[in-house]
Parts: sequence; C-alpha cells; structure tokens
Amino acid sequence: QVQLVESGGGLVQAGSSLRLSCATSGRTFRIYAWFRQAPGNRREFVAGVGWSLGYGNTDYADSVKGRFSISSDSAKTTVYLQMTSLKPEDTAVYHCAADLRYRIPTPRADDYGYWGQGTQVTVSS
Repeated sequence: QVQLVESGGGLVQAGSSLRLSCATSGRTFRIYAWFRQAPGNRREFVAGVGWSLGYGNTDYADSVKGRFSISSDSAKTTVYLQMTSLKPEDTAVYHCAADLRYRIPTPRADDYGYWGQGTQVTVSS
C-alpha cells in the first residue's frame, strides 16, 4: 500500500522558516501538492509540482507566492515545501497529496488520490 508520510512541522515564530518533507513508500507520482487546513476552514491548495516532457511545472497559491517553494529529490519520491517568512495565518495542518493521472499540478483536492496524514505547523506572533 502506497503511503505518503509528512514530516518537518513544528512551532515557530513569525518570520521563521520551516521545510516540510513528504516521503512516498518508494513510488513515483506524476504530480504532488501540499494542501493545508486550519481549524474551521476548508482544505486549501498551497503548492504543487508536476512533470511533463522532462520539465517541472509548479503552481502556488497567491497567499504563499514568493515565500514558499516546492521541490523534489531527483528520484521524485520525496517532495519538499520550503516555507520562509512564515506568518500566523500560515498555521494549519499541512497535507501532502499525489496522483498519477495528471502531469500538471492542479489546485483541486479531488484530483489527488493519495494523501498523507498531515503535519502541524504553528506560527506564533
């Protein structure tokens, strides 16, 4: 059974940086994304990456552009989310998601068939 396991969350002060990791159980997917969900809020897209014709395509939510960066290892079995200039409003559970059907990352949670359990990120002011 394929698993996605996130790590790297924690409690940090505003302005700090964190790097989240998402490791698959050895399987390679075509697209990966990070979503986040704060208490009482809907799950929202944060960043995504996909590969087509050997090129990587990335997409970011407007709220994190310029601050967050998504990347992967060369084997594409671990995906990272580098988060800088963190704000209290970034506080949420961050979930990694993946799928095999698409090559361009999409912001729709329904397009991802594989999900991790999530890692908590808390940013204090």
